[in-house]
Amino acid sequence: MNNITFQSICSVMIFVFMFSTLTYGQEFKAIKLPVPQTAGGKPLMQALKERHSSRDFSDKKLPLQTLSNLLWAGFGVNRPNGHRTAPSAVNWQDIDIYVALQEGLYVYDAKANMLNPVLAEDIREITGLQPFTQVAPVDLIYVSDQSRMTRAGSQEQKDLYSAADTGFISQNVYLFCASENLATVVIAMVDKPALAKKMGLKPEQKIMLVQPVGYPKK
Repeated sequence: MNNITFQSICSVMIFVFMFSTLTYGQEFKAIKLPVPQTAGGKPLMQALKERHSSRDFSDKKLPLQTLSNLLWAGFGVNRPNGHRTAPSAVNWQDIDIYVALQEGLYVYDAKANMLNPVLAEDIREITGLQPFTQVAPVDLIYVSDQSRMTRAGSQEQKDLYSAADTGFISQNVYLFCASENLATVVIAMVDKPALAKKMGLKPEQKIMLVQPVGYPKK
């Protein structure tokens, strides 16, 4: 093989690699969610009656509209002043909802009603130590950014606020799932150091819980 032919082959391979990388990067971008549907659903008392944990998921994907409604119910903006559907201590709004999908990892931007890209990789397999986390089409990862707790005092206080704020959101998600006949469960069996490293979290960002969501397995 002469030098010209070898150089030509190398050039073509480099071009193909760059093109495929560029195309993949273009595909993994922010997702503008549909406007959440805030009317309808089951009455509150009925949703409370039907609320339960389920670990049997179908791998069927949720429509974007359902995902938008789910995230809004969990911790969306419900007032012009930017306050949310779940309370938080001192209105710090310290909890970020990371959304692990087959397409990659995103973080929910409630004010813009968007999913912002974080990692172009399906990480559902490491969001929990139980196999159903990689079956459910959506794994919600609750992360408390304790750097927002400007007057919290001790670490013990920060951890308490983080836990309480996560609980409010996860219960909202439970009630939404009961209203929409979806399956969900909160799990704490998570290798948090490994998951935090994969997600690229900072030391002040604490993984609290993971909550898979999907259609129930038939």
